Amino acid sequence: MGTLALYPRLIDPAASASGTRGVITSVEQSDERVAFRAAAAARGDFSELSDAEVMLELRAGNLGAFDVLLAKYRRPIVSFMYRMVHNQAIAEELAQEVFLRVYRSRETYRAEARFSTWLYRIATNLGVNHARNTKKERSAPAVFLDEPDAESGATPDVADARPTVEATMLRRERLHAIRQHVLALPERQKTAVLMHKYEGLDYKQIGDVLKLSESATKSLLFRAYQTLREKLKEFI
Repeated sequence: MGTLALYPRLIDPAASASGTRGVITSVEQSDERVAFRAAAAARGDFSELSDAEVMLELRAGNLGAFDVLLAKYRRPIVSFMYRMVHNQAIAEELAQEVFLRVYRSRETYRAEARFSTWLYRIATNLGVNHARNTKKERSAPAVFLDEPDAESGATPDVADARPTVEATMLRRERLHAIRQHVLALPERQKTAVLMHKYEGLDYKQIGDVLKLSESATKSLLFRAYQTLREKLKEFI
């Protein structure tokens, strides 16, 4: 999959012709807000528009809106996919597929939920499908799972400009243990932990992505962190 495919002008130069501004969304906006959105888009200024409004502009045929969403979310999505598949090249490919699906879904997009929730649902489905379809071992040089976390009980070593060999070895051992235990969680628990801890999604957003109630999401994360706390107790 080529990088250029991420840009709609190069995917389908005539694609925007099918979009129309008159389409009504599932979330009604006042005439004043619609006029404001149109004026901002005409100026090429998306800074005061919500992500959903930017997506609606893409649906209306404004290709610049796609560039705005790509610039904002590409790195977070690549990072999220990397933590799911543990391979940088595959993460890049899957992230590209996420944005291609966003673009292809522009005409049917309905702002019923937060744009980020919709985006991460696409990413999660792709990551889970990839994991199911790939049976061979996947490896990666590093997974950043060593940040402080009071819930899991995993903490990094105290920063030292000149760490000892022993400290370096211990840190590597801890990193490896954290990574292995997170990856060993059931698929849904692992995905929830990644979204909660590393992507900053709240319970409701995670629940929307995984199609769970907020209470079920809290229970899912509680079980995941309990498992990690037990598995990593020697490092606490």
